[in-house]
Amino acid sequence: MDCDIVLVGLNHRTAAVDVRERFALVKYTDPGTWALPLGGAIHESLILSTCNRVELLAMGKGDLAGQMLNSWAGVRNAKVEDLERYVYTYKNEEAVRHLFRVASSLDSMILGEPQILGQLKAAYRQASACHATGVILNHLLHKAFSVAKRVRTETAVASSAVSISFAAVELAKRIFGTMQGHKAMLIGAGEMAELAATHLMQNGVDEIIVANRTFAHAEELASFYHGRAVPFEDFARHLLDVDIVITSTGSQDPIIHARDIRTVLKNRANRPMFFIDIAVPRDVDPDVNGLDNVYLYDIDDLKEVVQENMAGRRVEAEKADKIVDDEVHEFSDWVSRLDVQPTIKELIHRGDLACEEEVARTMRRLGATDQTTRDALMAMAQALQKKFLHEPLTYLKEGDKAEHSRRIIAIQNIFNLDRHCASRFNAFEDRENARAEAEKKRNGEEDGHVPAPGFGGLAGQEG
Repeated sequence: MDCDIVLVGLNHRTAAVDVRERFALVKYTDPGTWALPLGGAIHESLILSTCNRVELLAMGKGDLAGQMLNSWAGVRNAKVEDLERYVYTYKNEEAVRHLFRVASSLDSMILGEPQILGQLKAAYRQASACHATGVILNHLLHKAFSVAKRVRTETAVASSAVSISFAAVELAKRIFGTMQGHKAMLIGAGEMAELAATHLMQNGVDEIIVANRTFAHAEELASFYHGRAVPFEDFARHLLDVDIVITSTGSQDPIIHARDIRTVLKNRANRPMFFIDIAVPRDVDPDVNGLDNVYLYDIDDLKEVVQENMAGRRVEAEKADKIVDDEVHEFSDWVSRLDVQPTIKELIHRGDLACEEEVARTMRRLGATDQTTRDALMAMAQALQKKFLHEPLTYLKEGDKAEHSRRIIAIQNIFNLDRHCASRFNAFEDRENARAEAEKKRNGEEDGHVPAPGFGGLAGQEG
């Protein structure tokens, strides 16, 4: 393929959040605002813009990176040199490898998080709506989606909790087995506590009770969880009703002590209670952990769980990178074969025409014959064609990329194909685009709603 694939971008490693906000392209991915218009060096393009990264992908010929940077800086009314200091540039195989790692969340701030794949699919839909993708990027993006699926199913890179809030909920599930049939109380309304409550609701907890010093805030938060608010000074009275307690107040001293919980446990017939203390200083006195049927985890305990899980994810990430490497090579092989596809298609087409002509000529000489005879003759002709074309087709398919041009010219000259290949490639391109459209529809049906990429969302998301 006499073209290049180039990726230019910045992310959470190369640029602070204010820089990422300054150069975000969320508002430049619609048909009327598309930031990477086709023309010049750019033949195909895609834009991925999330909280943690902005990446531009293009296929074309010439100074792709230069045109991409100029377009990017231009829509944000910035100078190229102000942008260049934050960006990285990958070309061809390295661009493909980076894209596959992004899709598989191997390049995310939180290794293994699932949101980036949905955001990449949304970015692809936007690019398609802008008619910015073609044969190459269509195939590349669908390959990226399949690589992400392989990584998710063949490794455990996303199997363990690597956020404080998620880890807390996973520990609760170990204790209770299921969240169904259990109630939780939120004391205070810190961000991590709210996220933990969100994870609990997603896992089927029956009800969430909210106690906060500002009762109006407690009511607002409770309505979000379809729960109920109670006055902060009354929270102890409601401990009897809950199995899981998440604390995140700003108190300088513990608000829950062992002496308080002993009575609660007695009245609960010693049913287990789980305390998640995310406050610093701690809300729950450590003496609570000495009670039977009580499980207490503070922020340090949760961080330790997260670190252990992250170490496990990094081991799995090594396996994932091997998958990525294999898939990069496979895609590169596909690209290298693109050069020979028109010649292969035309060679087979010419063979098919010869079969049809010779069978028709033979049928005329034979006179009146039945369909069985014609089918037998056609089968014989096609078998001969297959044997005859085996060597030239193998000759075209084998060999490295550097040899393809020489081999193509040789076969075209031998079989006088050079005048016809362009039209055959157009047909090939049409089929590839049709296949991409079918895959796109299938992905849409499988994935359901995917939010558009951009700033905002829960902590732990790529964007």
